[in-house]
Amino acid sequence: MILLAVLVVRAPWIGDANADIDEQLYSLIGNAMLHGQLPFVDLWDRKPFGLFALFALAHAVGGPGPAAYQLLAGLFTLAGAAMTYALARWLVDRITATGAGLLYVMLMSTYGSHSGQTEAFHVPLMLAMALLVRDPAHPHAIRRALTAMLLGGLALQVKYTVLPQCLFFGLWALWGQRQQGADTSRLVHLAFAFAVLGLLPTAAVGACYAAIGEWDAFVFANFTSFFDRLPARVGRFSPDQRVFLLPLAVLLLLGAYAAARMSPPRDRRTYGFIMLWLLASAATVYFPATVYRYYYAALVPGLVLFALPLIDRRGPARFVPLILVLAGAATILFLPRQYAQSQVQRATIARLASAIAPHVDARHCLWIFDGPTALYRMTGSCLPTRFIYPDHLNNALERDSLGVKQEAEIARILAARPPVIVTADTALTPQNPRAQRLVTQEIAAHYRPLAQARLHERNIRAWQRVE
Repeated sequence: MILLAVLVVRAPWIGDANADIDEQLYSLIGNAMLHGQLPFVDLWDRKPFGLFALFALAHAVGGPGPAAYQLLAGLFTLAGAAMTYALARWLVDRITATGAGLLYVMLMSTYGSHSGQTEAFHVPLMLAMALLVRDPAHPHAIRRALTAMLLGGLALQVKYTVLPQCLFFGLWALWGQRQQGADTSRLVHLAFAFAVLGLLPTAAVGACYAAIGEWDAFVFANFTSFFDRLPARVGRFSPDQRVFLLPLAVLLLLGAYAAARMSPPRDRRTYGFIMLWLLASAATVYFPATVYRYYYAALVPGLVLFALPLIDRRGPARFVPLILVLAGAATILFLPRQYAQSQVQRATIARLASAIAPHVDARHCLWIFDGPTALYRMTGSCLPTRFIYPDHLNNALERDSLGVKQEAEIARILAARPPVIVTADTALTPQNPRAQRLVTQEIAAHYRPLAQARLHERNIRAWQRVE
């Protein structure tokens, strides 16, 4: 049943190149890696190397299109749902645990992991860590904890913000060993081993970059630039997200009430573990200075498990809460609408790419100042800059975090006279007015309208250069 749910819930977006935004960059870099280009050196972003390696692997197996990474993300989602079921079984019966797995699948899509967002990959790794360290009395608890720390290290190579959860799982494992009678010396040695395994994947990537003389590029992209990026004015808690977070808030509040009044957890240690993990997951969400909506997917497994007393069919309300919660999640997701919108979006971006393609090639590069990064692949264009993600050159929050001035890089690109420039009428982020002015003036002086498309509530315009 969970496998069927994964297929049905994720089907609307399979093959949709514009299903989401960030993943288009990860896909572009993953494809470029298969042709010898390196993240941070040839194409810039601050996400860890492991994320791009996942996309490169997906494209190596499944081809250059979006279905490759979307199917891989689907496999991760299936694994995450199965592990949610496995953890739930310590607190509820099979039917309720299956409902928890189904809820995981639906909520992950609702909270932005419907296609290939980073949370689709690192959240299942956190679930795997939870499974491994949950029981400190397990006869192989130390071996399992060491494996969990290595998985945490791999998760850090997908997104560094999982660090609070990794720290929690490590501390839980150490506390468990203390409860089992380990002395201080033993705990210190274990903590050191945990840290080494957790840092090992990142250290290995850094060593590889150092070996080819690109250590500075690795450090700047992965660490320095994170702190150079300016925070958004609204900070971490945007009022615009209140309605969006309502389903999670309902699960939290009703789950807490049910645990206290309706169906107290039968395994209090496991439920306490879930509560603490949920707090660590919240730290992951709010780790960055700017919090985007899809970050909240990190809360999904912890909240689903926290709400088990609410949806437990053995409680006083029997099946009713489980049915209502699943029905509510399905209603919010509303797959028929998602499928219809995806079909329209696919056709629209394909028409836009067809209009641009005759004017660009391997030597004459399209430049997307704002719009879908997937257009580079879809049009067969070369890449005009290593800062290929539009947000890096138009977002005011990024102006001091690239190692170059946005205006200088834009001026360099415009001096090459790109045959087509793509812009959007509505910005997704606070814009750098000087960067916008450079582009607007150049378009007014040397470009004419080529094509226009409506994509995700934004008008995307392509401009053709007129000599």
